[in-house]
Amino acid sequence: MTWLVTGGAGYIGAHVVRALQAAGIAPIVVDDLSSGHASFVPGSVPFIEGTILHRGLLADTMRAHAVTGVIHVAGFKYAGVSVQRPLHTYEQNVEGTRVVLEAMADADVHNIVFSSSAAVYGTPDVPLVTEDLPKRPASPYGESKLIGEWLLRDQAIATASAAQPLRHTSLRYFNVVGSADPSVYDTSPHNLFPIVFEKLIAGETPQINGDDYDTPDGTNVRDYVHVGDIAAAHVVAAQRLESGESVEAAYNLGSQNGLSVREIMDAMARVTGIDFTPKIGPRRPGDPDRIVATGELAARDLDWANRYTVDEMVRTGWEARRAAH
Repeated sequence: MTWLVTGGAGYIGAHVVRALQAAGIAPIVVDDLSSGHASFVPGSVPFIEGTILHRGLLADTMRAHAVTGVIHVAGFKYAGVSVQRPLHTYEQNVEGTRVVLEAMADADVHNIVFSSSAAVYGTPDVPLVTEDLPKRPASPYGESKLIGEWLLRDQAIATASAAQPLRHTSLRYFNVVGSADPSVYDTSPHNLFPIVFEKLIAGETPQINGDDYDTPDGTNVRDYVHVGDIAAAHVVAAQRLESGESVEAAYNLGSQNGLSVREIMDAMARVTGIDFTPKIGPRRPGDPDRIVATGELAARDLDWANRYTVDEMVRTGWEARRAAH
């Protein structure tokens, strides 16, 4: 088995690459390094620097390495920024996914695991998100991920009568945190963990945006899932596709319970040994009280489980970030 990981030099993609290796599956990486880092790709893994918008490059890479499936992680992942850059978001996430599927058809590759997002749900008004909840994305990013899922669905329908129809599944998740390898860490300027880490490293005080929500401690409750668990689920999904086992069209990789921002801050102080009291800022417009997803279907089919405590999430992320200095 050889699988192409698009975006394999990024935070999540690099963890997927390592999880594939651990499972005895040979990974190949294509990444344009717009947000990834070449140093995140293990030296033993073939790495092609290039964009997923280059159909010929993708198809040639798949043929040259006898690829049997694609884990499509590459994309523009900043929901907030996507509001200011909708055309760029659609180019990278919609056109990019279309080109990946076209290249797969060219290279006779029929399995794809799509890294989707819980952003497809928007701001649901239920405490626990299930896969069949109506999709109401609230940003171009969420819309682009939902369209990506539609592209997979429609290509599967179009190839249903072929000798080898497209087999696919989409994995939806919220806030990915921590590290399963000290050489790989989250470098996003928009995610809570790296924002807090950078504040602490700079000797500044992190901020909570609103503490008057309808939650036990007044701060937002969200899904936080460890990147090691996320990567493992991608690998099991790939294995099921290649072996011909049945899969759902989409799975939530959810925590079932969620964590509040204050619980995260408390763990940050506890684990780093930096005693701080977070500043309280104003609410961010449109932030719901609680969004948490169930992971029941993924637990049934993808061996999904939350194997890390909040302290372990913080500790692994902090250690990887500190090792980067």
